[in-house]
Amino acid sequence: MLALQKDHQHLTQELRLAAAVTWYELGMLTQGQAADAAGLSRSAFISELARFEVSPFQKNADEALQSVCDLRR
Repeated sequence: MLALQKDHQHLTQELRLAAAVTWYELGMLTQGQAADAAGLSRSAFISELARFEVSPFQKNADEALQSVCDLRR
């Protein structure tokens, strides 16, 4: 905690957020589930994703295109 210069409560919140972002990035949680895990609203969680440089989109461009093609069938 001293190295990060944070109080215990702030450090706990940051760890919850970091875990939720990681689980979201790995595809283990949806945005809503990750927001709940972090103790944030979904919109606040999406804003925090930018701070961690994590895309709010779980599909890459190829996967998104495949989903559109699948809808056309």
